[in-house]
Amino acid sequence: MPLDDPDVRERFDREFTIVVYSHAQVYLWLKRMERYLPWVESQLAENNLPDDLKYVAVAESDLMPYAVSTAGAAGPWQFMSSTGARYGLDKSKDLDERYDFELATRSAFSYLKDLYGLFNNWTLAIASYNCGENRIQSEIAKQRVNSYYSLKLPLETERYIFRIAAIKEILSHPERYGYILPMGSGYPQIKSESVHVNLPYPIPLQMVAEAIGLTYRDFKKFNPAFISDKVPEGSQTLKVPAGKGSEFNSRMECLLASYKPVVLTHKVARGETLTGIAAQYDISTQSLREWNQIQGDTLLVDQVLKIYK
Repeated sequence: MPLDDPDVRERFDREFTIVVYSHAQVYLWLKRMERYLPWVESQLAENNLPDDLKYVAVAESDLMPYAVSTAGAAGPWQFMSSTGARYGLDKSKDLDERYDFELATRSAFSYLKDLYGLFNNWTLAIASYNCGENRIQSEIAKQRVNSYYSLKLPLETERYIFRIAAIKEILSHPERYGYILPMGSGYPQIKSESVHVNLPYPIPLQMVAEAIGLTYRDFKKFNPAFISDKVPEGSQTLKVPAGKGSEFNSRMECLLASYKPVVLTHKVARGETLTGIAAQYDISTQSLREWNQIQGDTLLVDQVLKIYK
């Protein structure tokens, strides 16, 4: 950052002053860092990415997995649904992988790598993460400069790099600015392991939580990507407390053997479509196909469809 430039220094000073006096927020960052950043740092090193990229997540979401912006960006890395889909984050009425810290982090790294490949400059790449690569490319072409510090950009983006730099400075040297939080005083890491299940139909989330030995609330803490009251059918990856994987698998076998879903039937009327019927019952078209072994989109009049609820 060219702090010898008076304009750059003033812009940085503004963000630094705002951040350094946000006492409650800084302490919350310091506490959440202990939970999330060790894993993020290891992944950055594994991917040969700059360690400073960890502060992008702090600026984006305050390290809160459930963060949602007024524009609809969600999760710890604040993906819009369209960008998340481009980078492998599924979203449906039951599941939103933007909230999964590990999945969203890996997707963010892929996106940032692509942005760096586009601009060959980390400052422009990170600015693009905020307002989109198309906007940055358009402004570079229009203004005929390719330095972030010289571009006139949306106000949030003009402040974005400076805010990240201010966050880095304060969180790297908290004692220098009067923030004292002994190591180990922050929030502990959530130790988990992943298990895979293949569900023939949706199962109430509460029942799955009980199979893990968790409350509904704790299940959501381990699995923030599940946003409805059920775990959808199909192949699903769940996080359970570390060391509980084998026990969970045994309990799930018992649950699947004993659980009887509510089965509705629907007789197809003339002119009805798979999409329309799925919307009527608030289910996915793919689920309707799988439950009824339907290939393609063709339905027969008076055909009886099974619907699991």
